[in-house]
Amino acid sequence: MNLRNYIPESELRQLYSNEHWTIQELAEHFQVAETTIRRRMDELGIPTRARGPDIGAHHNFRFVDPIWSPALAYAVGIIATDGNLSPDGRHLCIRSADYELLETVKECLGLDNQITKTRRLLSVYYSLQWGDRAFYLWLESIGLMPAKSLILGALTLPDNFFPDFLRGVIDGDGCIRVYQDRWNTFKNPKYVYERVYVTIASGSFPFLAWIQGQTTRLCGVKGAIIKRAKKLPHYAQLWELKFAKKDSLTLLPWIYYGDDLPCLERKHILALRALGLADS
Repeated sequence: MNLRNYIPESELRQLYSNEHWTIQELAEHFQVAETTIRRRMDELGIPTRARGPDIGAHHNFRFVDPIWSPALAYAVGIIATDGNLSPDGRHLCIRSADYELLETVKECLGLDNQITKTRRLLSVYYSLQWGDRAFYLWLESIGLMPAKSLILGALTLPDNFFPDFLRGVIDGDGCIRVYQDRWNTFKNPKYVYERVYVTIASGSFPFLAWIQGQTTRLCGVKGAIIKRAKKLPHYAQLWELKFAKKDSLTLLPWIYYGDDLPCLERKHILALRALGLADS
């Protein structure tokens, strides 16, 4: 298999030429060898930079002192789940199978960077990459870090913006389930129950424990943290914070507290269905 064919030209040019990623960073990003990156660049006629410090790289300092808002808190929730802080201390990336999610983040942060599309075997995902040294440092100051998936813990953010942050977390790595349970209809046709669950998945138990503590303190719901069974022995352990129906029906109107909030529309519709405010 020629792995070079799975490295999209538009994304490679954006990251190397515009965002000033190194060959090593590109190799880690695309999960190939550095020589594969160099050969792909040769094929596409992308000139390589000279070795040494990248004098042409610039930093964006728009976020020297960010002011919390529903949009910023929502974007931080997405970054905490689907985002990645590069080890270079400057670049950020969000990957998702949902194009709408990245468009919403762009609007929340006022970005004009291109969203790139990547195909790998049968999978398709989208990426939003940008460089902003000051915003990167600010994210670190509130508790985010590179390679956070298994070690992320509590973040520092105002209580009044936690519902927006949590909405971003649910749009990133959460699920809203609304369905009819007919399991016991063989006993009695009337045994049909409306089920509602809100779940959040993470590889970091401390992160979910912090969210659980926050929702208990601020919203009066607790939920339960469940250890997921591994699909394969070498896979990292995943955890799930699950809110049953009663807690979910308290939680959902708390995070969807108004109109025109940044959110994934399909999950918003599920929330409205759960609350009896939309057609099933």
